[in-house]
Amino acid sequence: MSARSHDNAAERLLTPAEVAVLFRVDPKTVTRWAQAGKLSSIRTLGGHRRFRESEVRSLLEGSSTSATPDNAQSAPDTHTQAV
Repeated sequence: MSARSHDNAAERLLTPAEVAVLFRVDPKTVTRWAQAGKLSSIRTLGGHRRFRESEVRSLLEGSSTSATPDNAQSAPDTHTQAV
């Protein structure tokens, strides 16, 4: 096994809830980011998403005023009524 693949295998993976705490958003927002391709994820055998801690940390360090990847907004709330 090469050193690079060993490093990747040992990297800590975060749940959507753990990522959400770091970004101060709802876990569903983190899932939406993954679905939109703004944050890469790994699927477990059970189909759950996991996120590489190094990628999440680099996004956190790169975010200045907004806590979202690439300053993207989460999906609009379709449950509110226009008045």
